[in-house]
Amino acid sequence: MNRRSFLAATIAAALPAPSAPRRIDSSRVSAITDEVAHSPAEAIEFAHKYGMKWLSLRDIPSTEAKKTSYHLLEPPMLRQAKAEFKDAGIGISFLDTPFLKFTLPGAEPKRSRPEEPAARETRLAREKAQFDNRLADLRLGIRACHAFDCPQLRIFTFNRVAEPESLFPRIAEVIDELSAVAEKEGVRMLIENEASQNAGTSAETAKLIKLLPRNVGINWDSLNGLALGEKPYPDGYESLPKDRNWNVHVKGKSLLDYPEHQDWPAILSALERDAFAGRLELETHIFGDQQVAASHASMKEIMRLLTNNG
Repeated sequence: MNRRSFLAATIAAALPAPSAPRRIDSSRVSAITDEVAHSPAEAIEFAHKYGMKWLSLRDIPSTEAKKTSYHLLEPPMLRQAKAEFKDAGIGISFLDTPFLKFTLPGAEPKRSRPEEPAARETRLAREKAQFDNRLADLRLGIRACHAFDCPQLRIFTFNRVAEPESLFPRIAEVIDELSAVAEKEGVRMLIENEASQNAGTSAETAKLIKLLPRNVGINWDSLNGLALGEKPYPDGYESLPKDRNWNVHVKGKSLLDYPEHQDWPAILSALERDAFAGRLELETHIFGDQQVAASHASMKEIMRLLTNNG
């Protein structure tokens, strides 16, 4: 079996078939390890505590300020990490990679204050290098996907400009180039709507996805459009093409007693109604010393909601 066929089989195993029951239960929950723990072992303990079979990877969990992304690990370290998760009965459902989270060369990012000339020069050189390395970076992400038998990775849509939709054709060209490489390797790329990016709202993401090939989907973050004035649900959600929504980020503040709290029973009902076949992925995003505790509180609420669901 070649790599593409193997990853195609992995996708089939990792994602429920269209004919499978649409109900979202605890078997379809994941969490980003560096949000819920301070080490990989603690992340595995977190998963076991809640009966989870899946985790998602971004940075290696650590108490250090500077962290290493999983996709940057060399093959021996990737194999070791994969073995640790596999031995614990945990699969990896998603790689939250940072690809394209910089300014598209030739574009001018929207700024709240003027940029010093020296800082601008440094930034432009850094972002040119990032753009020039886009295919090499993607191949590192694909290598990690292969190592973890993970069929999906996240991408962004370049730092936000004053008129984001004016860049959509150029952004689509770049993503189309990357998607052709990913498709050959059996990997799907998912765009995350993010307020700092050109596809910041759900509605903007829906417009951009129309320009992209079918192996590019959406990692819907229910809160990320809020800063841009979008009402996450029902407005943001209903604007999405439901057949391209393949993963859902769940923020802790949308679950707990915060002003950003969302009506998750209604969102879950809508996801089931629309045959959502992906996973709910906890991205706690409540920072500081309370982050791990907030992650536990958030996951308890997710499991409570799913127990009461239906």
